[in-house]
Amino acid sequence: MSSPTEARQLTFSQAVNEAIREEMDRDHRVVLFGEDVAAAGGVWKVTEGLLDRFGAERVLDTPISEAGIAGLGVGAAMTGLRPIVEIMFGDFLPLASDQIVNQAAKTYYMSGGMTSVPMVFLTSMGAGRRLAAQHSQSLQAWFAHIPGLKVALPSSPHDAKGLMKTAIRDENPVIFLQDKVDIYQKGPVPDPSHEYTIPFGRADVKREGEDLTLIATSSMVRQALDAASELAAEGIESEVIDPRTLAPLDEETLLDSVRKTARCLVIDEGYQRYGAGAEIAALVGENLFYDLEAPVRRLGAMDVPVPFSPTLEDLTIPGKEQIVEIARQMFED
Repeated sequence: MSSPTEARQLTFSQAVNEAIREEMDRDHRVVLFGEDVAAAGGVWKVTEGLLDRFGAERVLDTPISEAGIAGLGVGAAMTGLRPIVEIMFGDFLPLASDQIVNQAAKTYYMSGGMTSVPMVFLTSMGAGRRLAAQHSQSLQAWFAHIPGLKVALPSSPHDAKGLMKTAIRDENPVIFLQDKVDIYQKGPVPDPSHEYTIPFGRADVKREGEDLTLIATSSMVRQALDAASELAAEGIESEVIDPRTLAPLDEETLLDSVRKTARCLVIDEGYQRYGAGAEIAALVGENLFYDLEAPVRRLGAMDVPVPFSPTLEDLTIPGKEQIVEIARQMFED
C-alpha cells in the first residue's frame, strides 16, 4: 500500500496548481490556456496565481469555444510547446471531440511517429454539486475508448499532483479528470522539496483485504473505503484498489487482487451501461472465470440525465450503501 512521506494537507485544487507551477518552472515549453484560467484563476481556482508568476505569454484566457481552445492546444503541441488546456466541465469535451479524438489522438500514428501531441486536457467530472444534466456527467469511458489518448482519474490530492506532473511530461495527449466533489477535499501531499511523479498504468491498493476486491475510480474510492469499513464490522475484509488511470490500465494488479479474493465489485461514477465498470468487469470475467466464487458485479451512475433536484440527483450517484448491499448479496449467493 502506498503512502506519501510526511506531508502538508492540500486540497485537490491546490495540489494540481502546485504540480502545474512546478512543471512550468521546470520547462519553459509548458503553457496554459482556457476559459477564465488567467485573471480569475479558474472556476475551481486550480490555476490561481499562475498568471502573476508566469505572465500573459504563458497563461492565457480564451474565448468561449471548446473546439477553438482544443485546436489551439493541438497546434501548439505539434509545434514544440507542451500545453495544458482547461475545459471547464467534462460535459463540454464533446464540443472539442474532433480536435481530441481525430487530431490529438491520431497525429502521432498518422505521421509515422514524426509528430507528437504532448498536451493535457484538464477538466472536471461528476455529479453531486447541484449543477444539473449538462454540467454533472462522468464521460471518462468515452475517451478511454480511443487509442492514442491517456485517461487519468486521481482520487486524492497526493495522486492528483503526481499524476498531473506525469501527464505534463508525457509525449501523448492526456485527459485529466478531477471529480467536482473532491476539488476542495484535503489530503497529505509531500513538501515541494520531495519531488515525485506517479507512473501511468500503476494502480494503488488503498486498503488490503482477503474476501472481496472493490475496484473504484475517482471519488468512488472514498465511497468504497467507507463501505469496506462497514463490511469489516460484519467480518468481510475488502481490498480497495484505485486504478488511477483507465488508459493505460494496470490489469496485473487488478487481476492479482481478484485472484486472491475470488469476488469483485467495480464502482465507477460513469453511466453504468457501456462504461468503465463494464470494461473492468469483462477483464476480470475473461481472465479469472474459474477463480471466482461469485459473478463479477459493477455499480455505476443511474442511466438517466443527472437531475437538478438534490434529492433525485443523489439517487443517481453510486454510494456506500449500494456498495455494502451488493457486497452482502455476493456472499449470500
